[in-house]
Amino acid sequence: MPRPIHFEIHAADCARAIRFYQQLFAWEFSRFEGPMEYHLIKTGDATAPGIDGGLMARMGGPPADGAAVNAYVCTVDVSSVDESLARATALGGSLALPKMPIPGIGWLAYAKDTEGNIFGMMQMDPTVK
Repeated sequence: MPRPIHFEIHAADCARAIRFYQQLFAWEFSRFEGPMEYHLIKTGDATAPGIDGGLMARMGGPPADGAAVNAYVCTVDVSSVDESLARATALGGSLALPKMPIPGIGWLAYAKDTEGNIFGMMQMDPTVK
């Protein structure tokens, strides 16, 4: 069965987006040497579940508010949705969809990063009803 192996974040301002994700999730970024600006993203220990990704300059205009999502939305495992949402907004992001229960799984919320990209944050808690 095919599984996601990489994600990609598109940004109007790569440096600003890198700062946002470094400060929010402590992700590590390294410049990939090639014909265009591209940054590899290490999201954690290679032995833990999860995937790594990349960040590049957005081609075309920014995503329009109110428009349907036209890309994959990645969800990040966090220890506290409330704390992560507060941190995301303090870093220049915004709330896209408030915290909601996913019964038997945990708490989920969606935010927008500094580039207008939507991402999810999941706090695992199998006791949620």
